[in-house]
Amino acid sequence: MPLEVLLIVLLAALLHASWNALIRASSHNLQDTCLLVVGAAFWTLFLIPFLPLPQSESWNYLALSVVLHVIYFVLLAVCYRFGQLSFSYPMMRGIAPVITALAMALLYGESPSVGAWLGIGCICGGIVLLSGDAWRAKSLDWATVGPVLATAAIIVCYTLVDGHGVRLAGHALAYTSWLFLLTAAVFIVLSALLGRIASWRRTRIQWARGLVGGACSLASYGLVLWAMMRAPIALVAALRETSVVIAAIIAVCCLGERLTWLRVLSICTVTAGAVVIKII
Repeated sequence: MPLEVLLIVLLAALLHASWNALIRASSHNLQDTCLLVVGAAFWTLFLIPFLPLPQSESWNYLALSVVLHVIYFVLLAVCYRFGQLSFSYPMMRGIAPVITALAMALLYGESPSVGAWLGIGCICGGIVLLSGDAWRAKSLDWATVGPVLATAAIIVCYTLVDGHGVRLAGHALAYTSWLFLLTAAVFIVLSALLGRIASWRRTRIQWARGLVGGACSLASYGLVLWAMMRAPIALVAALRETSVVIAAIIAVCCLGERLTWLRVLSICTVTAGAVVIKII
């Protein structure tokens, strides 16, 4: 994997952990998730006029991805309403890369090398250790397991769909912009039908959170899709999971969670996986 691609994916990991922390810190998870999605769509309005349309072959993938992302954001809000960042985030992100790598090997014949599998294994092992820390501290809430596993499954699905769709689109930023714009449109319609649009008062207060979180979400996913056009999808998906290390640091520094020796070990393990992927 080229150095510039590795750095871009690590930046995407930082941005991804940051907007997840914003949702977790919120007392109105679903409303602020909606604001974040709309905030991301707002930024796309400044990009789309200057971008080419995605190639027609990619629109079926784009439509499917919109549905998957709507489900993903709803599940994410549920996970963070009932579960801690230090458990929900590493669990949902940890299960996904292994399944993604296996699916890419079976569906597209894009099988990583032995060294790459070692790196993927290290990253996933570190994520499992982070989850084990929650078990050890007796902060594991089984009520969150179902939504977390469902979210992990959705992550695998949209990773595969978008990894192929962006290649057909021919332009990563155009594909990402249309994805977020259409996702926000569907999200708003569903919210209106369900009568759960955030109050105008809360929207006025939290609009800055939505714009900042939306910018982080849009940039994070756009950078990942850009990287997927230049490196194997399985490796990009695995390296992006270093965001769990960043999320753990944010949880300690901003959310008041405790950094134990098991979390330190998990950080070292994930870092080792990232180094292995870099040197292949």
